[in-house]
Amino acid sequence: MTETMMISTLVALDTGVDEDMVRALLAETHGLEVAGVVGGLKESWTALEGSAPDAVVVACDPDSEQAVWFIREAVRKHPDRPVVVLCCGTANGLVRQAFEAGAEDLVMLPPASYAETAPVAEQLGFALEKAVARRSGATSSGATALAPLICVLGPKGGIGKTLTSANLAVALADMGKRVVVVDLDLQFGDVGLSLGLVPQRTIYDLVKSGGSLDGEKIEAYLTRHVSGARVLMAPMRPDQAAAVTVDVLHDVFPLLRAANDFVIVDTPPGFTPEVIASIDASTHVCLVGMLDSLSLKNTKLGLETLELMGYERSRIRMVLNRADTNVGVTVEDATAVVGRAPEILVPSHRDVARSVNEGLPVVLSRPRSDVAKAFRALAVSYSGQPAQSKRRPLSLRRKG
Repeated sequence: MTETMMISTLVALDTGVDEDMVRALLAETHGLEVAGVVGGLKESWTALEGSAPDAVVVACDPDSEQAVWFIREAVRKHPDRPVVVLCCGTANGLVRQAFEAGAEDLVMLPPASYAETAPVAEQLGFALEKAVARRSGATSSGATALAPLICVLGPKGGIGKTLTSANLAVALADMGKRVVVVDLDLQFGDVGLSLGLVPQRTIYDLVKSGGSLDGEKIEAYLTRHVSGARVLMAPMRPDQAAAVTVDVLHDVFPLLRAANDFVIVDTPPGFTPEVIASIDASTHVCLVGMLDSLSLKNTKLGLETLELMGYERSRIRMVLNRADTNVGVTVEDATAVVGRAPEILVPSHRDVARSVNEGLPVVLSRPRSDVAKAFRALAVSYSGQPAQSKRRPLSLRRKG
């Protein structure tokens, strides 16, 4: 941290936190201008409302629900003031909860018996510098914001969720993005089949491996596609699905987002606990439907459910598969039923079924087709850059 960069910081102390320890740590943190150390989160909230610090530090115990509330509300009401968490003891589930609430970083406080605070002070200073740099749009060594997580959702089966997930992932990878797909259809996942991949390791194997999770460990359980996209495969047998719990997903998603440009989650039909957890963790929902009455009814119910969950409509994109099928229902009819127009219209074509049977996504096997262009348009809507391939032509011949 440069000596000229002073970060004004309000420090909120939760009940039970050792204030002397925190003050000693702050005294050794270079570049930090302490705007105030306030005991009690209610009192801290009042102080935050009446001040304008560059950043907020929340010092709390790992099981403090009030601290999670404080973080969430601080981020919501003051998005320009990044929050860094100082955690006492072991983090346990606080890491997940803190990041889901919007915290920028988390630093562990040293135990009371540990006299040397300088290393932790350095971590805190670096965390605050990164957080402020991210919020101001500056770049800083090691300062990487969490990547978008796109939850591909469809309340009805057989409408092309996996087709959409696979082609979106490959289209983004072909644009030079680092992409991973999580196959969350834990009983009957087909992402690997749609990409022509043979599962060597799955999310079930990851869960059963034991030990702590980190980005490097998860990477070892991903299967790589020729496009560069990687897949965290679904379990190979339906009876293995129960091992993949919501808590596992809460740990896996942030690690994947920290190591990639995009995370795509292919979901099963319905709002299972795993699907709800994925929606909660997502930055965007890609809602997939088709031109038939059952699909449109379920799509409308899906939108209404997302609204009940407080999900913003601006973060939802709607994809209509087989949008040119002559089945007595038009795109205009679909718009009227669902209550919004689809952003992406994917036409019906025999190339789609052929590409699935070949295990080669249509964006690569038939790149000039209207279907491929539609999926590339979807990728552009998320990446914000033109759909120009950043790679050399790929060999599409399946191995083996």
